[in-house]
Amino acid sequence: MHTTWIVAADGSRARIFEMLDTDKSLQEIEDLANPTGHAHKRDLSPDSDGRFYGKGERHQAHTVPSRGDVHEHELELFSRTIGDFLDKACNEHRYDSLCLIAGPKFLGMLRANLGKETQKLVEEELPKDVTRFDADDIRALIEPLSRH
Repeated sequence: MHTTWIVAADGSRARIFEMLDTDKSLQEIEDLANPTGHAHKRDLSPDSDGRFYGKGERHQAHTVPSRGDVHEHELELFSRTIGDFLDKACNEHRYDSLCLIAGPKFLGMLRANLGKETQKLVEEELPKDVTRFDADDIRALIEPLSRH
């Protein structure tokens, strides 16, 4: 029996479905959440830049710009969490193939955070955000892909 996992993910949620070759119906087996995924950048970043003062009385304060984008960092951490989950399941032989569905940017992050053995099991990738779709709509979306 061949088991395919379908991962429908975006920056705030990853839904993992299982499809067996015997009946082709999707069963949701995991729902991972990232509450900061849809947060506004202003809610994630500090209120102001840091300050430092020079030596002596005559030096004035300077601002230090924040390093990097906090929102991007949160997305990267979430994609690692998903990758770790999929790698662990791969090592446990819980699925035989993977189908990844995510927006183009997040799909790239997700792909980069999969282990080598897990990457070998990716049979299909679809650059769309379908996390709010129900299981039947996702199955209808991937059905034409599985016919190839």
